[in-house]
Amino acid sequence: MRIVTPISEGDLPIPAAAGIGVSLRVMNDADLAFAGRVYASTRLEEVAQTGWPQPMIDAFLAQQHDAQHAHYTAHYPGIRRYAIQHAGADVGRLYLYEGASDLRIVDIALLPEARGSGIGAALLADVIAYAQARGLSASIHVEQQNPARRLYLRLGFVFEKTANEIYDLLIRHPAPAPVDQ
Repeated sequence: MRIVTPISEGDLPIPAAAGIGVSLRVMNDADLAFAGRVYASTRLEEVAQTGWPQPMIDAFLAQQHDAQHAHYTAHYPGIRRYAIQHAGADVGRLYLYEGASDLRIVDIALLPEARGSGIGAALLADVIAYAQARGLSASIHVEQQNPARRLYLRLGFVFEKTANEIYDLLIRHPAPAPVDQ
């Protein structure tokens, strides 16, 4: 049986991301408002199509974020929640859960102004490298229509299975161990 020492504060090396000025800060409950803002930014376009007045949209997104936070806390004990920082400002969130054989990317999301800048790709490369160094797969549930899916596939994730009518599970298997000759 493999003994797992989960990621702890400051243990996630991010050389690729640091090279473009990105750092991670461990989040706590004082960061829930920021996490909610990041969450809302990922759903605004979708929810705007409802025609609801802004206060109703805001209330709905806050409720959805609260439900998501409760789900993550219940289903991923020991989840590591990081604020993604660039140039000293919080620009996103990265949630990771390390199991016995898999490093689950529970969530990675950037505010609109930080998207498309290479931050996500650099962080994902670092997460993959961390998982590979520990002999773990890296996995993520991704919406079937999410444009970031192309990035995950480019980084070597492959389709594993359809989780439900909205999400697919993508996985990046660990590299095989070298064979001694």
